[in-house]
Amino acid sequence: MSLKERIQETRDFVLSSTSVRPSIGIVLGTGLGDLANYVEVETRLDYKEIPHFPYSTAPGHKGELLLGTLEGKQVVVMEGRFHYYEGWSLEQITYPIRVMKAIGVETLIISNAAGGLNPLFKAGDIMLIDDHINLMGVNPLIGPNDEELGPRFPDMSEPYSQQLIEVAEKVALEEKIPVKKGVYIAVTGPNLETRAEYRFFRIIGADAVGMSTVPEVIVGVHAGLKILGISVITDMCLPDALEPVSVEKIIATASASADKLLRLVKGVVRSI
Repeated sequence: MSLKERIQETRDFVLSSTSVRPSIGIVLGTGLGDLANYVEVETRLDYKEIPHFPYSTAPGHKGELLLGTLEGKQVVVMEGRFHYYEGWSLEQITYPIRVMKAIGVETLIISNAAGGLNPLFKAGDIMLIDDHINLMGVNPLIGPNDEELGPRFPDMSEPYSQQLIEVAEKVALEEKIPVKKGVYIAVTGPNLETRAEYRFFRIIGADAVGMSTVPEVIVGVHAGLKILGISVITDMCLPDALEPVSVEKIIATASASADKLLRLVKGVVRSI
């Protein structure tokens, strides 16, 4: 079965399970699942029920697809995502983005927990992703291309919509939420990085580092979606003042910032 045929089968299953016809897709990252509590959920689908869907194994990722309304807009929410380090292929990791496009999504809001590389940042900060660097060594578009899904050589001059960034900055100002803006660098994980690696990332222009988002954004661009990326800075990765950090602490810091992220995302959804 081809990728397009699998997408169609999943699309038909999702649309037959709900009356919601979302135009906005939201991906919730590590420790940020509490945001799902504010969605007026009509339909809740376990990933394991959905044809061809992977399922989440990472800590802090529940593994449900929610369809409902947020701020009066119809949305689909991924409560948990997939990572390359879990053993999924990039086609599997990005498959939900393909499905979102197929069920009518035009705007994608994608969040993650990230380590801060910029010394002007601190744990708990919100960073709007202005651009990214792919250091995962792989790309989800490698292989045969189906022109009906997107172009062979998608342009990446603006992977994150400047219009949506401006909307988010306006909302942040209105809600009195301090936000940073910067470059996100993606690595495979699952180990955290060495001092030398953090130093290298900073030298080449990264402000935050994580293990997700970039494959989904590449496929989102390929599919023609408008994308807003948001990172919650959960720990500081400064090579000359590096301290051991636990996943539990990262999740706790992300959860503590959930209220700010919620108000920001709700404001952006309201303004779209």
